[in-house]
Amino acid sequence: MSDALATWSIAGLATAGVIIRPARLPEAIWAVAGAIALVAFGLLSPGLAVAGVAKGYDVYLFLVGMMLLAEVARREGLFDWLARFATAFAKGSPTRLFALIYGVGVVVTALLSNDATAVVLTPAVLAAAAAARVADPLPYALICAFIANAASFVLPISNPANLVVYGGGHLPALWEWLARFAAPSLAAILVTYVALYMTQRAALRADSVAQDVKLARLGGGGLLAAIGVVATAALLVGASALGRDLGAPTAVAGVLTASISCARRREWPWAMARQISWGVLPLVAGLFVLVEALEATGVVALLAEELRRQAAQAPTATAWGAGALLGVACNLMNNLPAGLIAAATAQSAQASQDIKGAMLIGVDLGPNLSVTGSLATILWLHALRREGLDIGAWRFLKLGAAVMTPALVAALATQLAF
Repeated sequence: MSDALATWSIAGLATAGVIIRPARLPEAIWAVAGAIALVAFGLLSPGLAVAGVAKGYDVYLFLVGMMLLAEVARREGLFDWLARFATAFAKGSPTRLFALIYGVGVVVTALLSNDATAVVLTPAVLAAAAAARVADPLPYALICAFIANAASFVLPISNPANLVVYGGGHLPALWEWLARFAAPSLAAILVTYVALYMTQRAALRADSVAQDVKLARLGGGGLLAAIGVVATAALLVGASALGRDLGAPTAVAGVLTASISCARRREWPWAMARQISWGVLPLVAGLFVLVEALEATGVVALLAEELRRQAAQAPTATAWGAGALLGVACNLMNNLPAGLIAAATAQSAQASQDIKGAMLIGVDLGPNLSVTGSLATILWLHALRREGLDIGAWRFLKLGAAVMTPALVAALATQLAF
C-alpha cells in the first residue's frame, strides 16, 4: 500500500469514527487516534503534526471564549429566559411561537456561534415547549438545528468554520464581510424559515400553545450574562472591523465574564469548567492534523490546479460548483475537515473572492442536509437525545434536502449577484 493510500485510509477511518461514533466514544478520540496513527506509522512527521495543530490556535481560543460565554448564559438562565420570552409572546399561536423561536435562534447563532445554539438553546427551547404544553416539541427543536447552520455566516464570529475556511483566523474585515455575506445570509435565513415552516405546518396547525405562560424577571446573573454577550459581540465586531484575529479577544471576554459570574456566586471556577465540552478542542486539533497529512499527499495541489483551470474558463460556474460540491461534501466528511481542505485549496489556487465566498457558504449551509454535516448538528442531536427525543438519519435527510437545497441555491445566487 502506498503512503498516500495509507494516509487517506487512516484519515477516512478517523473521519468515519467522528461521524458514526462507534461504541459511543467521544468524537475527539477518533480524530486524535487518527492523528497519532499517522505519526506512529511514519506517514506524517512529528514536526508537521505539530505545525498542523498550531494552525488552529485562533480557532481554539475562539472556541474557549464562546464555550465559556455559553456556559455562563446557560447557568444564569439567559437562554431559558429568551425561550420563555418567545413562548409568552406567542399568545397561544404555534405559528407565532415558531417564528419567535426562529428569531431567537438567529440572534444566538449570530452573536454566540452555531455551537451555542445547538448545545444550549436546544434544551431551553424544549423546556419552553414543555411549559407551553405543546403536543409535539420536535418542530420547535428542529429550528435550533437548521438555524445553527443557516445563520452561521451572518458575522465572522457566528461559526468556528468561518475561521477555518479563511486560513485559521485571517478573516476579512467586518465591513468587507458584511458587504459580501449580509445579503446571502438574509437569503439563507429567510428561505430556510419558509422551507422549514412548510415542512412543519401540518404539525403546527394541529398543535396548541398554552396562553398562561408567565415571563419571569431576568435575574442579576442573567443580566450579567446578557451584558457579557453584548459586550463580547461589540468587542468582536470592533476586532473584525480592524481586521484583527478573533480568538484572543473572544477568549479574554469569555474568561472575564466567567470569572465575574463565579465571583458573584462565590464559587470556584472548577464547577463551571466541568460543564464545558473541552473535547471539542482535541477534536479540532486532530482534524487539523488529518488535513495536514492529506495536504502532504499532494491532493490539495491537484485540487488547486483543477480549481485554477476551471476558474480561468468559467469563473461564475466554478463558484457555483465549488459551493454546491462543498455543500454535499460536508455531509460525507463533516464540515470542519471539508473546510480545512477547501481553505488550503483556495489559498493554493489563489481563488477569487467570489469562489472563496461560495466555498464558505457551502461549508456553513451545506451541513443542513444531514445530522452528520457539522459539529453543531451532531451536538444538537446529542442534546435532543438527552431530553428523550430523537430523529432518524433518514428522516432528517429527507427534511434536510427540502430545506437546505433551496437555501443553498438562494444564498449562492445572492452572493454571486452582489
